Amino acid sequence: MFIVRWLGIGFALISGLFSSQLPEFTQQYRQRLGGALDELNRMLVEFDQDAVANKMNRAQGIEKLTTDKDPFIQQRGQRIAETDVRAARLSRQQENFASAGPFNRMLVMARDYDRTLAARAWQDFRPAVPATLEGIASAFTGFFAGLGLWHLMGWPFKRRRQRLAVMKSGGASA
Repeated sequence: MFIVRWLGIGFALISGLFSSQLPEFTQQYRQRLGGALDELNRMLVEFDQDAVANKMNRAQGIEKLTTDKDPFIQQRGQRIAETDVRAARLSRQQENFASAGPFNRMLVMARDYDRTLAARAWQDFRPAVPATLEGIASAFTGFFAGLGLWHLMGWPFKRRRQRLAVMKSGGASA
């Protein structure tokens, strides 16, 4: 019983440590988001300039490429269309980050993260000491969530022990 309590506290500490890193990971993701968005917008500006030079807007330029008979040109048109959609999505996410408070930034990322950006942020991620209010609050939240989860996982075993104890005490008095 004593060991189980210590294991529960250890589990809660690990949960707290893990969750304390969420604000830092979110920050590193936001930095990658800004860089990716800058690059996507640069590509789209260049495409727009080429389209304007040929008396078209972006949508017309994309349509011209995607309906061309040459498969290579069609593929390039499809890629620029995908770039346009991704840039719009990342731009909305960046706006959501800007308007979110410190604690809501983690939720903004979790709701609509970009898999490629998140994977690259994870590859380069290095843990940081939670020195911000949101990092400390995340650590405490993770600690108590881990403690609660530990108790929830142990609940069926505790009920089983209680039933066995009742059965033994009932059997001993008969």
